[in-house]
Amino acid sequence: MVESAASNVVPPVDLSDVGEIRDILGFHIRLAYVTVYRHFMETFSDLDLTQKQVSVLWLVSDNPGVAQTDLAQRLHMDRATTMGIINRLEGRGLLRRGPSPQDRRRKTLYLTPAGEEVLKRAKAAIWEHENWLKSRFTKREVQTLMGLLDRIHT
Repeated sequence: MVESAASNVVPPVDLSDVGEIRDILGFHIRLAYVTVYRHFMETFSDLDLTQKQVSVLWLVSDNPGVAQTDLAQRLHMDRATTMGIINRLEGRGLLRRGPSPQDRRRKTLYLTPAGEEVLKRAKAAIWEHENWLKSRFTKREVQTLMGLLDRIHT
């Protein structure tokens, strides 16, 4: 079990003094994002990983041998950001690069045993975080919310 601050209550945001901005949907999305991100970072503090780093590890685990460029496309990140994340994870011994069997110019990615262990711990923390987040809604509300959010980003 991952010990974290996830069991701590995140204090509610006081909107009594924000005025008319209270009616702006984007403002509420931003507040929700900040709250979720803060909780995520508290949950992950002992793993020393960012959301993007966890996403890279998880996608590499699900797709061993994925090319760096394909990973960037799947995560909707620019090449420089992706390479920086990969470099940091490789520097920590969590990822290794290898040549593509089809094209030696392309680099493919694999988790190391240490990367697999860290990802296992990260997944436990993610499910803890997800349970915290989803506990604010009914199952039906979660489905509705995910559908509504999909409309924004797809």
